[in-house]
Amino acid sequence: MLCGILYVLHTGIQWEHLPQDPGFGSGMTCWRRLRAWNEAGGWQRLHEVLLAELIAAARLDWSRCVVDSSHVRALKGGSTRAPRRSTAAGPARYST
Repeated sequence: MLCGILYVLHTGIQWEHLPQDPGFGSGMTCWRRLRAWNEAGGWQRLHEVLLAELIAAARLDWSRCVVDSSHVRALKGGSTRAPRRSTAAGPARYST
């Protein structure tokens, strides 16, 4: 089950296209297990344990870390926005 879940998450294929040859099992069963484990906090706990072990073993290279808005909540409104600058050489011409 875990290998099937990791395979789908790594490759990005749809659950129903999960190959059963390597013994992954049903894609829908894997999806249901992932959902149940996620709701039970299993993935969060696994992440915390792995992170703690990697930090303790000095195996993390923080210089390769990337943080973007998909991982960090953006504050509502943010800072004042600058006016958009055009990347065009000049005003657009009519094509007709």
